[in-house]
Amino acid sequence: MIGTRDRSETRLTQKIWQINWALVLLITIVASIGFAMLYSAANGNLSPWASRQMIVFAAGFVVMFVIALIDIRFWMRYAYIFYALTLALLAGVEVIGVERGGAKRWIDIGLFQLQPSEFMKIAMILALARYFHRLNIEDIGRPLFLVMPLLLVAAPVVLIQRQPDLGTGLFLVISGGALFFLAGVRIWKFVVILTSAVIAVPIIWSLLREYQQGRILTFLSPDRDPLGAGYHILQSKIALGSGGVFGRGFMQGTQSHLSFLPERQTDFIFTMLAEEFGLAGGLGLLGLYALLILYGFSIALRSQTQFGRLLASGVTVTFFLYAFINIAMVMGLVPVVGLPLPLISFGGTAMISVLAGFGLLISVSIHRDVRIGRHGDGS
Repeated sequence: MIGTRDRSETRLTQKIWQINWALVLLITIVASIGFAMLYSAANGNLSPWASRQMIVFAAGFVVMFVIALIDIRFWMRYAYIFYALTLALLAGVEVIGVERGGAKRWIDIGLFQLQPSEFMKIAMILALARYFHRLNIEDIGRPLFLVMPLLLVAAPVVLIQRQPDLGTGLFLVISGGALFFLAGVRIWKFVVILTSAVIAVPIIWSLLREYQQGRILTFLSPDRDPLGAGYHILQSKIALGSGGVFGRGFMQGTQSHLSFLPERQTDFIFTMLAEEFGLAGGLGLLGLYALLILYGFSIALRSQTQFGRLLASGVTVTFFLYAFINIAMVMGLVPVVGLPLPLISFGGTAMISVLAGFGLLISVSIHRDVRIGRHGDGS
């Protein structure tokens, strides 16, 4: 028993030394920028946002390390179970969900409100990575073998649309499509799906809710309702432009601190950062994000298994989509869809899910040479 315990402690120590500490440092730096911006958003106070975000980050940091040190075969073996549990939580929103602002997306568990759709972004990647791991390239080329992964994407999208949350639904479709492509699905199949979607645009438009149609129309022409639907994006553009090259200075942004800029602690926090630190600050954050994404794809390329490659690539693509969609949204390049800026925006569930994803990424790095059979064993 003592010998077994010693060997377990030795393996744990080896895994800790194998953690990509440069990646961990980058994550901490980006999150610290988020703390500073939330401090600024509250006009120089840690309360109510920065202090709570620090606590959530600390908890998420522990979750990240625990996930990273667990054998990757565990995540392979139980991927479908995690997916099923998250899907059950999504279904539970229908029954016991908390409604805010006309949307029912949260479950109140006492200490905080849980948003299952955030965890689905990771659970779906796990499930798809496991499914494609067991297929060879000939199987992936057969349409019948794509029915199951399509259902894995469609089921949560349908539930999320009932909340309603068009942005997260589209997010899952895009990230799922990226994993299909990385797994080896032929491009012509994507062309067929995209062509069908374009043809079905009138039908899709009629199924959208009035406020969702309004967001799209506002994106196409923000000036059509400058004091109503177009107010958010117009104020965001004003704040972005007023920052100039080097910004107005920390806590000196006029648009944000005079309360012209809405949701400055969540959706539009990048706008506040750009106003206070200018183009230089915005590009600096983009550079840090680019390094995180490069680390992610580097880990994916070094993995010796299909499951590890797909899991690391899927987590990295998910992180990229978080950042790209949020920044494009506040610049008026895509419609406002309510996705947070990863590691920066205030939000507990989003922070935990992003750190859990990084935990899986580090786990792939630590276990990159571990052999994984088709069912999650070492055969």
